[in-house]
Amino acid sequence: MTLIKSISGIRGTIGGKPGDALTPIDVVRYAAAFGTLILFRKGKKVVIGRDARISGEMVSSLVCSTLQGLGLDVIDLGLSTTPTVEIAVVMEKAHGGIILTASHNPIQWNALKLLNDRGEFISAADGATVLSLAASEQFNFAEVTKLGKYTQRTDYISKHIKLILRHKLVDVKAIRKAGFSIVVDAVNSTGGFAVPELLKALGVRKVKKMFCDPTGKFPHNPEPLPENITAICKEVKRGKHDLGIVVDPDVDRLALVQEDGRPFGEEYTLVAIADYVLSRRKGNTVSNLSSTRALRDVTEKAGGSYRAAAVGEVNVVTAMKDTKAVIGGEGNGGIIVPDLHYGRDALIGIALFLTHLARSKKKASALRSSYPSYFISKNKIDLAAGINVDNILEGVRKKYQHEKVNTSDGVKIDFEREKEWIHLRKSNTEPIIRIYAEAKDEAKASALAARVMRDISELAG
Repeated sequence: MTLIKSISGIRGTIGGKPGDALTPIDVVRYAAAFGTLILFRKGKKVVIGRDARISGEMVSSLVCSTLQGLGLDVIDLGLSTTPTVEIAVVMEKAHGGIILTASHNPIQWNALKLLNDRGEFISAADGATVLSLAASEQFNFAEVTKLGKYTQRTDYISKHIKLILRHKLVDVKAIRKAGFSIVVDAVNSTGGFAVPELLKALGVRKVKKMFCDPTGKFPHNPEPLPENITAICKEVKRGKHDLGIVVDPDVDRLALVQEDGRPFGEEYTLVAIADYVLSRRKGNTVSNLSSTRALRDVTEKAGGSYRAAAVGEVNVVTAMKDTKAVIGGEGNGGIIVPDLHYGRDALIGIALFLTHLARSKKKASALRSSYPSYFISKNKIDLAAGINVDNILEGVRKKYQHEKVNTSDGVKIDFEREKEWIHLRKSNTEPIIRIYAEAKDEAKASALAARVMRDISELAG
């Protein structure tokens, strides 16, 4: 059993002993800690929403009751999406929000993801305060006459879609005229009704649903990686559809399948959408340090500037605000469109990609081939217990100090001449270094990773 406590939220497996997993006692403890933080800020209202995983109803009941017990008013969206909850926090003028989802994690997991009054993930400082409050259990529950109110709202998916339809860069007329035939794999979670509703509103001609019944019984690993989406790849090609759309359980990651049945590539979801946005709006872009260089290439070609942020949505959002970026996100298919909201949102990503596809009059495979091609190799190296990982990273930094080095999140080394990079990040819980390398093809990326892994082994003795 696993319980992971971090500054961005609490996640764990369901069942087991308190403190070792995400048990009802742990759910109440951390919900109470977050609610207490809201009360410290003189807040009163919190928005709650969840994905369709099996434990969701139980966890939601515990969270809502705990917040009411503190005297906070709860607006419960029920089955929803992460970006929809983020938008609802702002529209309801709430003082925070909690999304009950373990995102792409398997069925036994759930989590409390915590939002501030702007519908964005809470800061590191606020996250530390929540963890401290949970540890000390300094909660003060309300008297019976001062319990919070509970309200259910089921209209926010529709509100979210209406905002997308009104976005200046979404061209419903072009999408309708294109007459797209699209297959949707929503891994039996809330994207199963949210994505088809959006596609219908956009005027998509034909929508075939796969795994769109929100039972929470995931038919395959819910992370939308190529090895997990083989069923939809076969269906797109067999049925001669124009596109496949895959979302994770909470609909903040977007993966696409080309008409030939091949994955478009999660890394290139952001690249393609950024290409379209930059063709209409001059500006800058942001992604995290482990995302493809192709976004930088596309951005600079359009006359903008690119910045790489530390891994984590909150870091990407901070960098986007600093640089006034017009588009940003993460290479895992996370799209952030700042004039809608500062959060990863597969629904606005779908609308913008379909607009781009329709206006380009290209097939998805042709659009993909128009972008710089890179390959990312993902690896990890286990170190012996007692090894000082920081010293290892510093040793790698010194060895490659003549290259362009970024130490804001581990060590990233850019080999500008070859247009290659490698990013090393340590685990916070075990002696592991995660190694991401990108190059023009798989062989070069693997060779670069192997080279630096040999460097690490030598430094570790």
